[in-house]
Amino acid sequence: MVEHVLRYQSRLLLTLFLSIPVILSGCGYSFQDQGESGEITSIAIPLMTSTSTGKGFEADFTSIIRNEFISHARIPILSREEAQAVLIGHIHEIQRESVSFSREPFGVGDHLSYYETTNAALLRIKLDVHLKDRITGKTIWREKTMEERTRYDIGADPITDRFNQQQAILKVARALAKRLYLKTMERF
Repeated sequence: MVEHVLRYQSRLLLTLFLSIPVILSGCGYSFQDQGESGEITSIAIPLMTSTSTGKGFEADFTSIIRNEFISHARIPILSREEAQAVLIGHIHEIQRESVSFSREPFGVGDHLSYYETTNAALLRIKLDVHLKDRITGKTIWREKTMEERTRYDIGADPITDRFNQQQAILKVARALAKRLYLKTMERF
């Protein structure tokens, strides 16, 4: 009886062990050949380039992306000359679109008109970004139009409006940084 139970348990364990690769492949998981894909052992994240005229925009944006990798990844961030992979990005579109208005009446003589003011705007940033193997020059992945957006308030004070816009840029940068980190690390 004990021998029968042991044989049954052995078969069950063997069946489970052999079925794991089948189950995992059906769930979207796959085993990668390290020689073919390799793991990223270090990464460089040089200053993002931009068409924006905002002073310091690229430095803040790049800093947020680097911090995302530092806080989650166990791979060192090195200089472009030393790192195995390089994350290269260009901010190619920054759009600000008014999304909320208020109408204030004003009169000129007997004529009544309305003056519209913007209460909120939508900030949209598009990034062309790719991860490149520095040694082989091969592009590991590329996304030409990675986009994030957020809404921010606009009021009567231009200083507050500028602050709100800067906060919106940082919020978009953090969202893009998370996506860049996930896209980079999901392969390894």
